[in-house]
Amino acid sequence: MKRRLRFSFSCIIYILCFQLNAQAYFENHATTVGIDDFSGTTYLGNGISFCDYNNDGWDDITIGTQSGDPLKIYKNNGDGTFSLETTLVPNNNAQQKQVIWVDFDNDGDKDLYVSGDVDGSRLYRNDVTVLNDVTIACGLPIAAQDNFGASWGDYNNDGYLDVFLCNRGLSSPQPNYLYKNNGDGTFTNVSAAAGIDNGSHLSFCSAFFDYNNDGWQDIYMANDKINTTNILYKNNGDGTFSDVSEESGTNLAIDAMSVTIADFDRDGWFDIYVTNGIPGNYFLRNNGDGTFTNIASGTGTMFESIAWGAVFLDAENDGDLDLYVSGSLDGGVPSLMSAAFYTNNGNGTFSISGSSGFENDSSESYSNAIGDTDNDGFPEIIVNNSGGDDIFFWKNQTTSTNNWLKVNLEGVTSNKQGVGAVIELRSEGVSQYRYTVCGEGYISQNSETEFFGIGDNTSIEYVKVTWLGGAQDILYNVLPNQALTILEGSNPLNTEEFQERNLVQLYPNPTTGKIWLQTTANEVYNYIIFDSRGAQVKNGNITHQDYLDISTLSSGYYTVKIMGKKAVFNKKIMLR
Repeated sequence: MKRRLRFSFSCIIYILCFQLNAQAYFENHATTVGIDDFSGTTYLGNGISFCDYNNDGWDDITIGTQSGDPLKIYKNNGDGTFSLETTLVPNNNAQQKQVIWVDFDNDGDKDLYVSGDVDGSRLYRNDVTVLNDVTIACGLPIAAQDNFGASWGDYNNDGYLDVFLCNRGLSSPQPNYLYKNNGDGTFTNVSAAAGIDNGSHLSFCSAFFDYNNDGWQDIYMANDKINTTNILYKNNGDGTFSDVSEESGTNLAIDAMSVTIADFDRDGWFDIYVTNGIPGNYFLRNNGDGTFTNIASGTGTMFESIAWGAVFLDAENDGDLDLYVSGSLDGGVPSLMSAAFYTNNGNGTFSISGSSGFENDSSESYSNAIGDTDNDGFPEIIVNNSGGDDIFFWKNQTTSTNNWLKVNLEGVTSNKQGVGAVIELRSEGVSQYRYTVCGEGYISQNSETEFFGIGDNTSIEYVKVTWLGGAQDILYNVLPNQALTILEGSNPLNTEEFQERNLVQLYPNPTTGKIWLQTTANEVYNYIIFDSRGAQVKNGNITHQDYLDISTLSSGYYTVKIMGKKAVFNKKIMLR
């Protein structure tokens, strides 16, 4: 009950703090930016990546292709347009599913893993001028399997990224595999020792994430067909996993295609969106007690068509997460959708926007991913279609003055990419959380950059990173509208300082009249407000959850002095 009350209160804060009037709008600019490309006719589509593979600060695009066509890497020219890469291209003309850039050896450049369902999968090490096939040398499987998904995470917290391979195996039974990164350029199959079931589960994809916030990465699998339920593996912290699917309520018996992770309600517990065929998708809300509840119907996000890839994004940068879903038409039935953009209404529900730009999408769409092609802080969507349709590049054309922050991570003790870290951004008393993954959704990879929208707020109180190893870094008073790179250990969190600085919160700031007080101590405070010249203009008492009405004061900057039983705090505020 207490947790639900906190969620309700956060909704009130949201209404007070964030701008709601921006309307998300996208246009297909594939031809304009230089990636007007044929997607192929591959059964169940090919993979897509929207990742900055060359570490130049610009998100690039990598496209999986059909048999006989080479994998295609589109390099961002640094101006929002793309050119086809011709030098750093692997010799791979096989049918490709997941295409994912990952720094498996922690050397600072990104290597490439290509999963395939016909001619086997490959790992290519980035040797600056060439991608070398090191699959055999690394000990990864090279034989043909129905390998759709390859998600990367650090399950044993040793600083090296391991890989979980999902095999669909519809024609012949095939298990999934967990390969441990040995830290020396090789991998070991630890599936049996780790407790990964050796049966065939018809798995499309998986995601590493920490569902119970214990600091260890768990694994959730999307399994096709109703006789193979989805599986949630709980990480026991000792190199083994336990199947907690039934007790957690995540053992869905559906045609599961995709797993997408996000904290849509900003409560610090990460939720799961799972795509499905008819009757519809599942939205598993994390209850914070080891269980999940399906809220798809209540939130209006069932899709009720043949769904594949899905991704959360704050399209308008208004402070909440919207949702985009790709789908395929079953035999061209007109009642089914091939795509949907769900706008977050800010009250726990979503609505399909009738003017977001996706209304005329009738393509056979599968994988999708987000990135920021022009570094303007507003994310774009790339979609790999099948059935002979060209790639969609949905350029974010939203007209908005909303503020934002982009966060990139670089691990030191943790893995180099910072995969598995939790990022908390707090602005005007409201926190948002992101979880960094490598391989998510249906055969897709999103930008490594984490995007935060803060609406018309102009200040960010802090950005805190909790790394997989448990270390924490925190940056205070961060300026919005920039790309921030946080190096592990560069701004270590001092627990006492953090508690002291965040014991008292005032929001929204700037304010137009009322400013809320939130503290961790249940007591009555004395307050004094001083103007910019130091003159006292207001004083009184306030409880730990109340507001100050300063609407009678003139616009400008003020200092609020708050005096409790054990401490005195000074907060600078702005009245518009």
